[in-house]
Amino acid sequence: MHPFPSAETLLLEGPDAAAFAHAQFSSRVDLLDVGRWQFSAWLDAKGRVRALFHLARLDGERYLLLMRGGSSATMADALRRFVFRSRLDLTALPPRALTTGSARAMHVVGVDGEVISLGCGSHSLDVVTTPGSDDAWRLLQLREGWPWLPASALDAMLPAALSLQRLHAVAVDKGCYPGQEIVARLHFRGGHKHHLHRVALSQPLSAGETLRMDGREVGCVLDVVADGDDIEALLVLSDDVVSHAHPGIAPAFDNQVKITLKAAWPA
Repeated sequence: MHPFPSAETLLLEGPDAAAFAHAQFSSRVDLLDVGRWQFSAWLDAKGRVRALFHLARLDGERYLLLMRGGSSATMADALRRFVFRSRLDLTALPPRALTTGSARAMHVVGVDGEVISLGCGSHSLDVVTTPGSDDAWRLLQLREGWPWLPASALDAMLPAALSLQRLHAVAVDKGCYPGQEIVARLHFRGGHKHHLHRVALSQPLSAGETLRMDGREVGCVLDVVADGDDIEALLVLSDDVVSHAHPGIAPAFDNQVKITLKAAWPA
């Protein structure tokens, strides 16, 4: 299990911020209104997910990215290579903390002083300056199938494996962006053989662990949260492993960990 994650945030601001974000990121940034957020991603040319994040529009020329894994400073440095003559600034903000806030409508952004709240329906995900004391959001979001990417999953997973189209983090109805051809090909032709699953674990695992059966790599652990004596996780699993799960219990992995399948999500 990974420790309580910090809030890695990145600020895009300037007259060309909207156009730049729409051209680089995989979601429909052009449809994002002020005071709203959406899931989005930055892909490489081969369609692999370099970063997954909440993209919040704070005003007409300012966007805040809350990273779901990875470093905002690393992403800012990589994005700067594509700025060219665009009128915008990219600023990796100092690390802050995440905590569970009160219920707020899905995709609504609230700003109260230095606290930024992202509405998630049953709760809000609050970015705060002091260490968070309530991590209930982690289990709530794990159960919704919202991935948090460990270091080993960055630059390694295709959007279909993370169910990003379901979250509207990738779009097939917008113009070109990095990795767009791969996203469209998987959408229209299918063929991807790894998908996202919520499971119960027989014993703890760590985020980022590779799962093997008979020495063959069959999956990856994205996130793990303990709930009393129960341990829940988000895994990317080979469809072949899942097809042999009956009734809902997959064969043990090489590390002897067994899983009980709770939910599965399409691309």
